Amino acid sequence: MNLMQKLRSAFRGQTANRLETEYLNEAVSIIDLESRQRQIDRGQFRNRNYPF
Repeated sequence: MNLMQKLRSAFRGQTANRLETEYLNEAVSIIDLESRQRQIDRGQFRNRNYPF
């Protein structure tokens, strides 16, 4: 990976997949995790307004 590719990837921001993974990692219980998985499967998570 050259320098320009590294810079582009650094400024590109987070991908939707990475945001979903981080959202799932914040679950505090198995019930919370399952609920979050259902939200992602239904497309409810991607339709949220992101602060960035």
